[in-house]
Amino acid sequence: MRRGPRFFLIGFLLAWPLLAHAQLIQTEADYAVILDHDSGAVLYEKQGSTAMIPASMTKVMTAYLVFDRLRSGEISLTDRFTVSERAWREGGWATGGSTMGLGIGETPTIEDLLRGVIIVSGNDACIVLAEGLSGSEAVFAEEMTMLAQDMGLSSAAFRNASGLNAEGHRISALDLARLARATIRDFPDLYRLYAETNFTWSGISQANRNPILGKLSGVDGLKTGHLSVSGYGLVASAERDGVRRIIVINGLDSMADREREAERLMRLAFSAFETRTVETTGRRLADLDVWMGQAREVGAMLGDPITVTAHKRAFVSGSSHIVYQAPLTAPIARGDHIADLVIRLPDQAPITVPLLAMEDVKKLDFMGRSLEGLARLLQPGT
Repeated sequence: MRRGPRFFLIGFLLAWPLLAHAQLIQTEADYAVILDHDSGAVLYEKQGSTAMIPASMTKVMTAYLVFDRLRSGEISLTDRFTVSERAWREGGWATGGSTMGLGIGETPTIEDLLRGVIIVSGNDACIVLAEGLSGSEAVFAEEMTMLAQDMGLSSAAFRNASGLNAEGHRISALDLARLARATIRDFPDLYRLYAETNFTWSGISQANRNPILGKLSGVDGLKTGHLSVSGYGLVASAERDGVRRIIVINGLDSMADREREAERLMRLAFSAFETRTVETTGRRLADLDVWMGQAREVGAMLGDPITVTAHKRAFVSGSSHIVYQAPLTAPIARGDHIADLVIRLPDQAPITVPLLAMEDVKKLDFMGRSLEGLARLLQPGT
């Protein structure tokens, strides 16, 4: 692959001169991601692709699987499941962990159980749902993993429905953010459960665990997590003026640290980023070498405008180049994908945009190909 000359169009998108790379956002979290909901673009990440212990943030996947079963018609919100002794013993008040407070033999509705999972992080509610839907929590966890993998969440491996510590129970911060995005996109009506501020069961009212729900403008989900082995984490989303952002943090030392860092990163998710668009469809951006063609070069153009969302300061420290297999081999038809524009911005994965041929380049006839081949053989170094 050949890296072409620096792409001159970048001047419209990025400011010059190029600056030395510096991380534009700092965080105390061991893992962090900021995701743009509409585009799916990763705006910032720190160990975002590294599989981590998600603790109760697992419950976003638990709820997604239940939502999926509701959508298929296999179950309804009014269906009831019976609370087993195991659910009470491993997820009830006596454990000291998060619980809905279910009693053995009670028959809550699926809607009740979803509120118990989403609002108060009830481990008992997770077990009841898992056993009611799949017969056992182990089978339900396997189904969670299979569904996550089918969704492209390749880091996901679940061993239970609650997020309690288990060998190999992992998912990356980036895949958690993508899972949150899928939840919001696929189940907008059910997603509203994440914004409810409290839930009462058996006369006991518990507040939503999300520390920035009701505190920051636009926040409407999703889920906290904490284990001694994972630290404090949160996956959260907010929408302001038609723009939605998702953050994931994990590995913080205390609830106070989690709340402070979540608030700071969510504010930055809206204030520190901007979107720029370059409308140059059909404009000649570069001339690329052609082999065995009636023309020695072919023009490269954008097929669609470029839209990039990035940190405001990233636009003064970015770079770009064209990558293509040089030389291109004739024949080439107008509109063929002949190269890629690669844009690099701090704190983000490279952005790759296809470049298309501006014109047809016909293949040389036999005599022309012979002469071209002879000329190539005579070139120094061949």
